[in-house]
Amino acid sequence: MIWNKARECEDLEKRQHRQLADLRELCFRVYDRVPFYKRKFDEAGIKPDDIKTLEDISKIPFTTKDDMRVTYPYGLLAVDESDIREIHTSSGTTGTPVVDAYTHSDMEMWGEVMARCLCMAGGGKEDVIQNAYGYGMFTGGLGVHYGAQTIGANVIPAASGNTKRQLMLMRDFKSTILTCTPSYALFMAEVAKEMGIDFKELPLKAGVFGAEPWSDTMRQEIEDKLNLQAFDIYGLTEIIGPGVSNECSEHHGLHVNEDFFYPEIINPETGEVLPPGEKGELVFTTLSKQGTPILRYRTRDITWLWRDQCSCGRNLIKMHRLLGRNDDMLILRGVNVFPSQIENVLLRIEETQPHYLIIVDRGDSHLDEVELQVEVEESFFSDETKALEKIRKKIHDELKQELGISVKIKLVEPKSIERSMGKAKRVIDKRKL
Repeated sequence: MIWNKARECEDLEKRQHRQLADLRELCFRVYDRVPFYKRKFDEAGIKPDDIKTLEDISKIPFTTKDDMRVTYPYGLLAVDESDIREIHTSSGTTGTPVVDAYTHSDMEMWGEVMARCLCMAGGGKEDVIQNAYGYGMFTGGLGVHYGAQTIGANVIPAASGNTKRQLMLMRDFKSTILTCTPSYALFMAEVAKEMGIDFKELPLKAGVFGAEPWSDTMRQEIEDKLNLQAFDIYGLTEIIGPGVSNECSEHHGLHVNEDFFYPEIINPETGEVLPPGEKGELVFTTLSKQGTPILRYRTRDITWLWRDQCSCGRNLIKMHRLLGRNDDMLILRGVNVFPSQIENVLLRIEETQPHYLIIVDRGDSHLDEVELQVEVEESFFSDETKALEKIRKKIHDELKQELGISVKIKLVEPKSIERSMGKAKRVIDKRKL
């Protein structure tokens, strides 16, 4: 099902004409109404009228998370405060949060893009959507909620946590679509097993999982344990919240709602715009956002973009699932390592569970020391030192082959690594860098 065929399958030339018109209008609007952007333009020696083609977007300076923090709370507001209908902030617990302010028009647009995403996952009016993303200032819960209401589905605002109750609701109200982080979905599977709940006896058909990077191997793990089809969704508070992009049933990239969010891939070191197919940092411009429009926001997320003729009928540009984030990337003895790469290796090893913690420190020798704590399947965890040593060596050797570095492996008992109801914390970096 396609929610808005006229826009999602629109002729590319027509869409690009609309994108350019929206981009030019946006530049004039923020230059007139947002002192921050007027200063950015003036410092770069450009005027809004210099943006005459979509390629000219490269002339516009980037916006960063630090920019959004120093303008807290309303320094990026492009409308009167009386026009704001809702406020959300980033989910981080430290530092000054970034603010997203929504007008009535922005709220309608959010419902529209989330409706598209839920439809990509097979959602419709007949579905019961159990929304286990966090509500409140975090955008996840309410974003999905508005999309579910837009398509006319029955939405259960379960929020995150209280997992036994979640499973009871899922069983009693016959939820057909689950929305939450992928790590929480796997935790649900653990608790369901303890409660004697078999997902094969539930009507769940799909899960829309996001808010943290996850791998295809983890997708298979979720699909096997929860007996559903898993879809990747992408979004971020700075742009709108969830709804920026989503997988369709082909599972070959995420369709970007590019008529609202113009994507670019740049070289993270030089800022140079890269051509389709090249891996780099994802950048977004909110083409039609009214409350807090953003020009060329550096997401720090690593991926690439491409166009193809998708069998679902949509011709929206696609992005590959996230490989990681610039600020999540660990540089260990000169090697760039993303937690998702370690996760991919662990999920191929049947003796382990998909719960791990990476602890990085710098020893007396001033070299990086990495300890990887990995939960072992209960059936394999025993007092037999030889059996555990065999598992430890297997993990060590596969990581060495995959990443080119050696790490200390510590096998721990099931459920000993703290579970998260939201974004999983995978790395503790004790180095003073």
